[in-house]
Amino acid sequence: MKILVCMSQIPDTTTKVKFTGDFTKLDTSGIQWVINPWDELSLTRALELKENALNKIESITVAHVGLCGTDPTIRKALAIGADDAIRINAEPKDSYFVAAQLAELIKTQPYDIILCGIESSDYNGSTVGGMISEFLSIPSVSAVSELNIENGTILLIRQIDGGKELINITSPFVAIVQKGIAKEPRIASMRGIMTARTKSLKVVEPIDIAPLTEIIGFEMPKPRPACRFIDPENPNQLVELLQNEAKII
Repeated sequence: MKILVCMSQIPDTTTKVKFTGDFTKLDTSGIQWVINPWDELSLTRALELKENALNKIESITVAHVGLCGTDPTIRKALAIGADDAIRINAEPKDSYFVAAQLAELIKTQPYDIILCGIESSDYNGSTVGGMISEFLSIPSVSAVSELNIENGTILLIRQIDGGKELINITSPFVAIVQKGIAKEPRIASMRGIMTARTKSLKVVEPIDIAPLTEIIGFEMPKPRPACRFIDPENPNQLVELLQNEAKII
């Protein structure tokens, strides 16, 4: 059984976001790039499954759509424990474009389990996993919080209103994972970092397909207004502000 973990890179959450070109493009200078947290948890769960010999996991591959500048982030995934990695040599223009590239890769190199994080923490689109399954005409399961293999049977648990849903599924399929899939991401050991240098990172060229969306511009959030302090002996003023200014009561 082979597992593919679809991975994106995002700016570290401590990054101060800046834009160039009259707010039409992200300024990437000085950004510390990291693995998208949901994808990192997907990789962690894949590694946990492989460590159980009864699951018979042959390999774990990481796939990413990006240019050569993303190689260090991919190497981090290899250092954590992925067996090999594939980079599709293209700028990730939108979710449709990324999903199409990954689906084409999977067509040429089939996998039994395809894991996608529920969203990337920068654009929060939550669409790539579902699109991949549509391109491949295979099932997808969203909001997966648990993934187990018991006696060769793949079992998924997803959160639903008021409880949990247990799903028995056959491969191949796409699992779109969320909170709970793994307790916390793994940290690469020194040995893992050294080994990652020798692991395969294959680069493939993208297929010719146009994105469906275009970013016209970005807008920074408005600064928060200054705090207003109300005399505790004057509750009527507070009520008046909440009614007439904040308009929340």
